[in-house]
Amino acid sequence: MKEPAPRSRVLRIPALTRVEGETALHLRIHDGTVLESRLAIYEPPRFFEAFLRGRGHTEPPDLTSRICGICPVAYQMSACRAIEDACGVTVGGQLAALRRLLYCGEWIESQTLHIHLLHAPDFLGHEDVIGLSRTHREHVARGLRLKQTGNAVVELLGGRSIHPVNVRLGGFHRTPTRGELRPLAERLRTALDDAWDTVRWVAGFDFPDAECDADFFALAETGTYAIESGVPTVLPYDEPHAPRTFPLRDFCDHVTETQVPHSTALHSRLDGRRHLTGALARWAISGHLLSPTALGAAREAGLDDPPTPPGAAGGGRGAVCRNPYRSIVVRAVEVLYAVEEALRVIDAYEPPPHPYAEVPARAGTGHGATEAPRGLLYHRYALDDSGRITDARLVPPTAQNQGAIEEDLRRIVQAGIDRGEDSETELTRLCERAVRNHDPCISCSAHFLDLDIERTPERRGHTP
Repeated sequence: MKEPAPRSRVLRIPALTRVEGETALHLRIHDGTVLESRLAIYEPPRFFEAFLRGRGHTEPPDLTSRICGICPVAYQMSACRAIEDACGVTVGGQLAALRRLLYCGEWIESQTLHIHLLHAPDFLGHEDVIGLSRTHREHVARGLRLKQTGNAVVELLGGRSIHPVNVRLGGFHRTPTRGELRPLAERLRTALDDAWDTVRWVAGFDFPDAECDADFFALAETGTYAIESGVPTVLPYDEPHAPRTFPLRDFCDHVTETQVPHSTALHSRLDGRRHLTGALARWAISGHLLSPTALGAAREAGLDDPPTPPGAAGGGRGAVCRNPYRSIVVRAVEVLYAVEEALRVIDAYEPPPHPYAEVPARAGTGHGATEAPRGLLYHRYALDDSGRITDARLVPPTAQNQGAIEEDLRRIVQAGIDRGEDSETELTRLCERAVRNHDPCISCSAHFLDLDIERTPERRGHTP
């Protein structure tokens, strides 16, 4: 009997909502096997690295914050740390604490936006948050309250909630009084209850089986959960209890970027391997350093205790969560921690004698990295004697995560095909969910994805 010829078809999804930016997805399938998955980001290049050259050393915090309207604080803090490193200045004390408070505000508003408005509809059978609000109005309202609280933190410390203007090298143009922080603390205490309820809510979602096989990559900070500073740390996929670190100045020796034909964004490899930054990586590398309250919430939500590093109490124990669907639980725990941490900073706050430390220009190269909600964000700047920027390098988390996202898409779509979920509607749903698990920040302007599935009659020599 003659075997049926392999099917060949093209599937296009004209719009993927609930992600930030423009991208296309191309899948190549042969006889029911997904051979290739390409996340083709087609937004115009932004050229920030080019037009930063020749600028003064005080300018990157304000300029780079315009890269992202969702995470401007991450760009400001990474830029400040890099320039200050080049100029030999370390910011500490209450100014460093205020920076952490500001970053907590961004974590609260950004993670809450993703959980309630972008990701939760996937788990509850809705196309968007409008549909979700009809059946889970109280949860959407809670999410909006949390986001407004995060916005209030950023607005008070940063001068406004989007693209803050109060941040500068060495600290802030103006620091708040204790009296100004008091109403914010009241809002945060209410937000703490909302954050707890969010963790309990997402813990009840149905999580499909899936596993990300990339190495995890995040900052680690001695004694605390890394947010606005830390040392690059790798947790290999095949050695889950053997984290390794390297100096931030060696970042570009380990993380290499290449241009690929199908994307305007660079692809990254970490020591030649696929890697993933973001919530799952932070939880695996530093989760043991969360507050007792946050760890208790994680256990209540069904997350196993994260690994503890060798040499620490209980070193070598704990489990690595690699299910990308469960990233929503980790993000909810991080929101709870950020609210709690913001309250801690406010309670201990004493206004500093001066709102900023002087950062005089000098020749040098500086490196800075912080944990944006979506993962590790790296900046490097070279300055001449007058403080003019001669070279700039920015490595955002989503560019680093593209390889891992593409492999997740391939695996998840393959599992769907194996289960018989082969229709246009089913494959579209699987792809959308797989991408949103990682909350990619492609840009903050538009929300489109074209899905192109090519079914070929021969392998053409490709190995997945």
